[in-house]
Amino acid sequence: MSKNLNIDDKKIADILLKESYISEEDFKKGAEFAKNFHSTIVKYLLSEELINKDLLGQAIAESFKVSYSDLNTNIPAKEQVLKIPEALAKKYRAVLFTEEKNSVVIATDNLEQKNLKIGLKKIFKTKKIILSYSLPEDIDEIFIFYRKTLDTRFASIVKNQNKIAPEIITEIFQDALLYRASDIHFEPQEKEVVIRFRVDGLLYEAGRLPKEHYENILNKIKVMANLRMDDHFSAQDGAIRYTAEKGVAVDMRISILPALDGEKIVVRLLAEYVKDFSLSDVGLLEKNQEMLLKAARKPFGMILVSGPTGSGKTTTLYSLVKYINKPEVNITTIEDPVEYKVVGVNQIQVNQRTELTFSKGLRSIVRQDPDIILVGEIRDKETAEIAVNAALTGHLLFSTFHANDAATSVPRLLDLGAEPFLLASTLELLISQRLARRICENCRYSYKETISSLQKKIPNAKKYFNSKSLTLYKGKGCKSCNDTGYHGRTAIFEFIQITKELEELILTSPSSQQIIALAKKQGFNSLFDDGLEKVKKGITTLDELLRVVPLDQ
Repeated sequence: MSKNLNIDDKKIADILLKESYISEEDFKKGAEFAKNFHSTIVKYLLSEELINKDLLGQAIAESFKVSYSDLNTNIPAKEQVLKIPEALAKKYRAVLFTEEKNSVVIATDNLEQKNLKIGLKKIFKTKKIILSYSLPEDIDEIFIFYRKTLDTRFASIVKNQNKIAPEIITEIFQDALLYRASDIHFEPQEKEVVIRFRVDGLLYEAGRLPKEHYENILNKIKVMANLRMDDHFSAQDGAIRYTAEKGVAVDMRISILPALDGEKIVVRLLAEYVKDFSLSDVGLLEKNQEMLLKAARKPFGMILVSGPTGSGKTTTLYSLVKYINKPEVNITTIEDPVEYKVVGVNQIQVNQRTELTFSKGLRSIVRQDPDIILVGEIRDKETAEIAVNAALTGHLLFSTFHANDAATSVPRLLDLGAEPFLLASTLELLISQRLARRICENCRYSYKETISSLQKKIPNAKKYFNSKSLTLYKGKGCKSCNDTGYHGRTAIFEFIQITKELEELILTSPSSQQIIALAKKQGFNSLFDDGLEKVKKGITTLDELLRVVPLDQ
């Protein structure tokens, strides 16, 4: 939905129904979803792919009685965009969409702002100005045309010799946010420093700067993160609360490590958009949402999310916490670090200096009369034992756990010393997840694939595909996705619901293979199964699925 307009969800859904973009049944399902999942009808329609963003844009445009400018498929030339000066374009959120002899069409996501046409008249003088609507994310993508490369901006800052370190840091942080980077790497080499961004899980070089300016940049970041400037030989960790453009606050985790050519900095950006994530946004299919919410409605028990570092486990749990966060419920978390602040939730930061560990904090939380407890991670025997006992004594407990798949969580917990009979009594749901890159919606296209060619990648392809020929999807690569064919990520899940039969099996201290074998008999879908469903829907590619998830044997 637009960042700038207060657009009524039901009004847009009504327009989609009236124009036959959706059926009456879709509308009713969306209304029910919005009511049950604290979401919106439009989010349901998008998540179920009943509409795409262009149809949404058309509906919003119609609600304001203007045309819709599709900046996805009709990307204006850079020279055309730059006819509106940067300051004016960003002030009015305006993009020159088309230009004729006597008129121009200006796309904006803020049609209600005052003096919009007056401001643009200074540029287009005698031409008639026609306003159209475009989605805010598409406007932001076009605004990238105004940005020069980091190397060019570094050179300009160095040439001016004015507050070099603060200005370079600002440019790097702003670019990282613009390109949706999850991490920034400052990598010192012999004569220069390489800046790399991790976008959608992969690292890309963003720019280079002269080595002689790095010490000032390093010291400035240390000051911002409250770290010791005189310590060059120890690993240091800190945090920054950075205020970006438009006053948006972004939390950053700072890690500094001494390397051969100097101290390396890695900055983890904790994106604000996660606060608005719903369970459908993270990639949960409807049947898995229902399973998760059923477990979350129980008065006690344990829900565990496993997966490697950076697989989105915390985001999934925050989406769940956001859903069940109500005034009558006491939710307390203990995390290391607290990644996202949630209004109405009591959040505790692990602090090794004061000996506030997961286990000690969890002991105290249990005495704070909580209904729901979120433990950032179960790392040791003591935390595992307290967590299991908390779940057994009338608390609903969520946590993350490092395990390769959902089934492996049980043997790992047993290895940590959890008692089988306690674990069998408390576990409600085991989840495992990975993150896969989404196909860019701007340049997505379909193509035909045959079973015979698929068998080169998947030896048992006939097990997963019914027909000899099928339709799959890829991204061509465009300006919107930086020519990668991917834009954003989605999670791939596997769920194991603890049934009576599984409880009895856990009592025998089973292996992960035994748990998987029983779960399969009860309808278990593996990570690969879930990912394949997203491949068939055109959410991700087969190559990306095979990159992040092991092929089922």
